[in-house]
Order: sequence, then C-alpha cells, then structure tokens
Amino acid sequence: MPQLRHVSTLADADYAYVTTVEPSTRLVFTAGACPLDANGRTVAPGDHAAQARQVMANLKTALAAAGARLTDVAKTTVYVASAHQSDLVTVWQVVRDTFDDHDPPSTLLGVAVLGYPDQLVEVEAVAAVAAA
Repeated sequence: MPQLRHVSTLADADYAYVTTVEPSTRLVFTAGACPLDANGRTVAPGDHAAQARQVMANLKTALAAAGARLTDVAKTTVYVASAHQSDLVTVWQVVRDTFDDHDPPSTLLGVAVLGYPDQLVEVEAVAAVAAA
C-alpha cells in the first residue's frame, strides 16, 4: 500500500504531496481512463462532472482487473479539455469525492483536446499493491 505524505511546510492542499512505495510492492500503471460506456461511446458530451464520474468508474474497473483498488493509488494525472479553471475544479471535486479519505498526489491539467469525440476528462493512475 502506498504511504501518502502531507508536507506541513508547503501550502495546505486536499491531496498528499508525496507518496512512498516499499520495495516489495507491485506497481500497477493504468492507461488514461476515459468517459466511455460499455459500447465505446463518449458519455455526457459537454458535462465535465458526468464525464468525470464515468472516468472514475472506469478507473475502478481497470484497477480491479489488476487486483488494485482506489486506496492503492499512489499518483494520478487528471486531464481536462478546457481553458476554464472552473471546469478543472468541477472535475477535481468529482475525483476527490471518489477517492474519499485517500488523497494521493495528483497533477491536474487543462488541455486543448483529448482523444475521443466529445471527450472532456481523462485520468491515469499509478497504484501500488502488496506483491503476491
């Protein structure tokens, strides 16, 4: 399990600044989770929050396929197709709420475009689970 570290000498944030992982840990790297339904269609065009919810559900599914859970996530990168900070904040709130008390370090980026038609959100993660 990753060890999340808050750094008291840095600005207060709703995420840890650093994660450490023990050598006996198996790392899991996910592709960017996208807001696609089971048929490969982009859900909720134009709705950042709804797409973020689908992304996080898909991320949970991908992690589970590797024997990991959200509480095993050591780091995320969150991509939001928008030039508006308010859209990034909307997506971040969904991501944070989904992680609940687990607050891994994360990078939140506004980007020009993502890979699928109408896609607004993508989240990739690195998780650490106990080696079998």
